[in-house]
Amino acid sequence: MPTRTPDEIRASIEQNREELGVSLERLRGEVVRLTDWRSQLRLHQQQAMIAAGIAGFVVGGGLAALGALAFGRGRRGDDRRRRRG
Repeated sequence: MPTRTPDEIRASIEQNREELGVSLERLRGEVVRLTDWRSQLRLHQQQAMIAAGIAGFVVGGGLAALGALAFGRGRRGDDRRRRRG
């Protein structure tokens, strides 16, 4: 098994250091790109609008149900009115 000289080891370390620097810069750019929420929203505008619509529907339905419970306009009130009428 051949042994490397100190100069070869230093050269290898320097090459690895340079490659690591390039990889780190590439990673940094990718992180910036992926965490830019404005550009992500532009890219996925249709999906975001659908999600917002669904969220609004769910929140609206939940608020309506809470209002019905809070003000006593549930099924029981409807059943009592039908029996009287």
